[in-house]
Amino acid sequence: MNRQNWTLNDIPDLTGKTIIVTGANAGLGFESVKAFVHNGANVVMACRSLEKGTIARKQIIRLFPSSIIQVMELDLADLRSIHNFATTFRQSHAHLDVLLNNAAAMLVPYSLTKDGFESQMGINHLGHFALTGVLMDLLKKSPDSRVVNVSSLSHKQGTIDFDNLLFKNGTDFTPMKAYGRSKLCNLLFTYELQRFFNSRNIDCKSLAAHPGISSTNNPSRKEETNMLMKIYKLSFSSIIQPASMGALPEIRASVDPNVKPNDYYGPGGLLELSGHPVLVRPKSSALDVDIAHRLWEISETLTSVKYS
Repeated sequence: MNRQNWTLNDIPDLTGKTIIVTGANAGLGFESVKAFVHNGANVVMACRSLEKGTIARKQIIRLFPSSIIQVMELDLADLRSIHNFATTFRQSHAHLDVLLNNAAAMLVPYSLTKDGFESQMGINHLGHFALTGVLMDLLKKSPDSRVVNVSSLSHKQGTIDFDNLLFKNGTDFTPMKAYGRSKLCNLLFTYELQRFFNSRNIDCKSLAAHPGISSTNNPSRKEETNMLMKIYKLSFSSIIQPASMGALPEIRASVDPNVKPNDYYGPGGLLELSGHPVLVRPKSSALDVDIAHRLWEISETLTSVKYS
């Protein structure tokens, strides 16, 4: 069912469900957490800053006093932090119903993660690839679990260059080129992950979503105050939809009982810029099996996270 006006009112009862949301303290992640807890889910807010996560949690608790929300530290730019997060999560949770890979760095200057990856590729793709892999045992234990990767319209400008995947030493780097590549990787990973599930008869769905042109209201990374980001926001100021609308595609992918594996949701309005979430299609290269398989192998090598 590809309803044209899917809203928060269509969310089913989520009582008993455990959901992780990365980048949960602001923007799309914050809106997603509100929607999930309002419908009974147990939500873990995975945030780089515990302080900002705690402030955001308090704001949500004021709106929904009976919410079950835990704030946990997660820095997707640090593989050690990712492993520590998974270890801590596993100590208090026996299953995981939905992993919403929402966090992202956007249009930032050239910089490296703690493990030496270009930051947008490192955070947006490799960080979430590693996180999903280290939580795989819990996803397997949870019937009809889901992994939702948040991509972007910018994936359509993305290209994959395996000879210089991470823009070594800044070679061929531009903020938009790196961002577009990372968002294309999100989709390639989504479809390869579903092939992984299918080949092993794992009862888990891999899905994707994008928010169109939305206000993320996300001040979590100081680099986002750079001039390019300011120009981007000014250029789209007349068509930017609020985060509450931009979050609907990823919320739908996370909880709509009618979704199917590999579904990709985005706004249903003109050019997918805004509107209620509907099924959309990525550009053709996002569906390339050979590229996706090679990206998966390289990602396992770079992160030292082996899927099994």
